[in-house]
Order: sequence, then structure tokens, then C-alpha cells
Amino acid sequence: MAGINGDWYEALKEEFKKPYYKQLFQTVNEEYHTRLIFPPAKDIFNAFHLTPLKEVRVVILGQDPYHNHGQAHGLCFSVQKGVAVPPSLENIYQELHDDLGCAIPNHGCLTKWAGQGVLMLNTVLTVRAHQANSHRGIGWEEFTDAAILTLNAQDRPIVYILWGSPAQRKAKMLDNPKHLILKAPHPSPLSASRGFFGSRPFSQANAFLEKQGLKPIDWQID
Repeated sequence: MAGINGDWYEALKEEFKKPYYKQLFQTVNEEYHTRLIFPPAKDIFNAFHLTPLKEVRVVILGQDPYHNHGQAHGLCFSVQKGVAVPPSLENIYQELHDDLGCAIPNHGCLTKWAGQGVLMLNTVLTVRAHQANSHRGIGWEEFTDAAILTLNAQDRPIVYILWGSPAQRKAKMLDNPKHLILKAPHPSPLSASRGFFGSRPFSQANAFLEKQGLKPIDWQID
């Protein structure tokens, strides 16, 4: 599988030497050689490639990649252009519209956010086709926890948007007083009506960034 580069590599390079990561690497390579795995191997670390550590201003945590053909490309909740917008992302777009008045786009590619410092990180980075959570427990959680702890150590304002119980369980790792944690139910159709709608995470994130003298995120997807 492809590697990480830039300042994320410097921050996480000790992880690559640990026994769990060596086992993870072997397991994932074997899976790609014997099964259909998403995202494409070259896209596994896209969240890190598209949003360097020094540029992170907002973190959105997901669970594991979309598991249907052509969807996952390494950013949580995002899909490639030309792919139908998944229901959870439809609900994110609806909340974005209700919160900030943004027009609802006709595609689900969120790379514009990534380019502005929004790290869209799944806690598990690969999945078997059509088998949600199939790579849970093979080592990815330890790796992404290391990334979350790296973010927690950053001496600058960062917003964490934690949707749903799996993401919110990471809050116990986040104790930096300079950071803001926003929690809400998951945007899935199963739970969005229980408090995701009306949670206004986008305006809250921007208000916090502006209060710290930082440029807000342009959340409008073109």
C-alpha cells in the first residue's frame, strides 16, 4: 500500500516501526492481493496527503470507508464525482444548507474541504467490498489513534466534529484546551433526526476559528 509523506510522515514515522503496524501492513497487502478492497490502494492515505498536519484546522472523524464500487477515495463521507451521493452525505449537505445557506451540490467530492485544512479521517482506512467494518480490529484504530493524539498535541486552535458514538469515543483522547469539540448524532438516515439536524457544526466551527483570528472554512461545495 502507498505510504505517507510530508509532515504527517515525520509525526507518525515511529508507528511504522511498531509490531502492530508491520502486521497491519502484511494483512492489508494480502487482502488487496486476494479480495476486492476499497479504497484503491493508492488512495488509502488521501486524508493525510490532501491535508498536511500543519494546515489542519478542522477534523471530521468517520468510521470506515464506503464499501460499494467507486465510492471510497480516502476521505470520510466523500465520494468521487460521478458517484451517487450517499444518504449520510445528503444529510450533511442538508444541514450545511440549513446552517449556512449553502447550495446543495450535485456531487459528493469533498476535496475542496480537505484543501482548506479540513482533515476527513476514517478511524479504519480500508474495507472489503460490500462488508462494512470488515477491517475493524486489524490495527488501523491504533494507527489513527496515533494521528488523533498528534493532533491533540498541536499548540493551535483545532475544531473536532464528532458525529455518532464511534467518533465520540475518541473525545477522551482530546484534552487540549485550545481545541473545540463538537458532538452530534451520526448523519445516517437512522440517526440524523435525533439531533444531527439543527446541530449547526459548520457555523460553530467557523465562529470558533474567527474568534481565534483564523480564516473560516468556505464550506460551499461547488
